[in-house]
Amino acid sequence: MLEKLFKLKEHNTDVRTEVVAGLTTFLAMAYILAVNPNILGTVMDRSGVFVATAVASAFATLFMALVANYPIALSAGLGLNAYFAYTVCLGELADVPNPFTIALTAVLVEGIIFIILSAFKAREAIINGIPTNLKNGITVGIGLFVAYIGLRGANILTFTGEGSDMVIGIGDFGSAEVALALIGFLIICVLVHYNVKGAILIGILATWVLGMLAQATGWYAVNPDAGVFSVFPDFSQGLQLGGISNTAFKFNFGWAATHIIQFIAIVFSFLYVDLFDTIGTVIGVADKANLLDEEGKMPRVGKVLMADAVGTTLGACLGTSTITSFVESSAGVAEGGKTGLTSFTTGCMFVVALLLSPIFLAIPSFATAPALLYVGLLMSSSVKKISFDGDIADTVGAFLAMVMMPLAYSIATGIMFAILSWVILKVCTKKAKDVSPAMWVIFVLFLLRIVALIANFQ
Repeated sequence: MLEKLFKLKEHNTDVRTEVVAGLTTFLAMAYILAVNPNILGTVMDRSGVFVATAVASAFATLFMALVANYPIALSAGLGLNAYFAYTVCLGELADVPNPFTIALTAVLVEGIIFIILSAFKAREAIINGIPTNLKNGITVGIGLFVAYIGLRGANILTFTGEGSDMVIGIGDFGSAEVALALIGFLIICVLVHYNVKGAILIGILATWVLGMLAQATGWYAVNPDAGVFSVFPDFSQGLQLGGISNTAFKFNFGWAATHIIQFIAIVFSFLYVDLFDTIGTVIGVADKANLLDEEGKMPRVGKVLMADAVGTTLGACLGTSTITSFVESSAGVAEGGKTGLTSFTTGCMFVVALLLSPIFLAIPSFATAPALLYVGLLMSSSVKKISFDGDIADTVGAFLAMVMMPLAYSIATGIMFAILSWVILKVCTKKAKDVSPAMWVIFVLFLLRIVALIANFQ
């Protein structure tokens, strides 16, 4: 049955490999079950957000598995949830009662728009219209971005100074987080050298166990006020699943109708970041899994994007911010995941997480950091596919995609710099005929984004 459903032999894989890959992806992104309630919990019920996140993630990821057959998992997007809570609810709508109801309404509208765009293959045309060199640059950029997330999550890299004097520095090598994350990374590298199956998953679990030992001996000191939490599961609070009644279907269409311009601006912001974050993630993960065809296009990409759109719509109904494809899916791909059985496993784990949430929420970021570092290494290898001796537009576009994603801490921003420079250089070198209609559309969208950014700085 699994062979018929996921076509394992056709993709040269097996059940064990796919299940291990799915578990690896889940462990690499399980932090979202703790992070999303913490962020949205500033304006919403935390337990309700937890349930909404787990259920929406499970549904969207299972949709991806069964309909699109790709090893891509989905959950509440980082950055989008912060925009939801801090910029929209606590910023623009700070004086409005229950501002989260308006933000959820905007996310619902965004999801419906994406369903329409996906149904008419508009998003599919955008992904397939991006030149191969830029796609490779995007893959490398995402790899560096993922590695940076891992380095920051384990405090290997830290920020020092304030304001304009703030710079990136090296963390405390005497701290348990930094030391154990680096040890975990080396464990993964050694296991990979000896071709041990499930090396990344073993690395995550081994680092977690070392963290427990560090806490038991007092090396890892728990301090919730400083954001340092116990790595031991805590079942004392129970499951607390009833909070979903405080978040589900809490929409405010009345405010949206009477503040239409402001509401459209909020919707567009969600729309912009989700669109290009998803495009970047899908391209990067598909490239590393060798799922792009000879022309660099992605088969069934419309179904991939529909999973994202349906997940966002359901998430809004349940009470969470935008659901999007997760770059941590590349951790499962690095373990050999190639089909929907990988994402099916991940989706099932989100369901299990509802019943065993204390276990999954106890996995610290320094335990998943080694996996993200190694995945970043693998994805960065796509730099070998980039042509630096050909067309200047291709070269510059790929370069800017690589450097801007980690430095600007945004996949969407990296794509913006890449495509704007690519189109402008094509025109300046009298090769405008190489710019496809889809690329012109993206170019105009990014120009509008630049205008919006300039307006915000005035």
